[in-house]
Amino acid sequence: MGLSSFFKNLFGSTKESVTELANNAETTFEQAKEAAAPYIEKAETFAEEAIDKVKEVSEPIIDKAADYAEKAKETVSEYADKASDTISDVIDTVKEKTSSLTHETTETISETVVDPSEKSAAAVEEIGDEAADKI
Repeated sequence: MGLSSFFKNLFGSTKESVTELANNAETTFEQAKEAAAPYIEKAETFAEEAIDKVKEVSEPIIDKAADYAEKAKETVSEYADKASDTISDVIDTVKEKTSSLTHETTETISETVVDPSEKSAAAVEEIGDEAADKI
């Protein structure tokens, strides 16, 4: 029986120690929370002030960026119109040159092609002349 009462006393005191530690931890946590509250408020105030300062400083930069973007847009649209006109001119020139080359090729082909009926007529005359000579 002495052994079982030893274990009961040992574990019973451990249980009491754990409960006491938990209570102390809870109390300490509450105290830390109360102590941190003013610092949390200061941090929030500091963050709000920093955000306001960033807004003030960034406003002119954002305005300048918007102006720059507008100028860039105008410049790009100006060059886009010029590029469009130039491309149209190039396309028209290519069409004209292609058309003239096609026309020249057609003329060359028609000049070099012999009418087959002309050859046939010449051959018939030649054959007729040879036949007349033989008779």
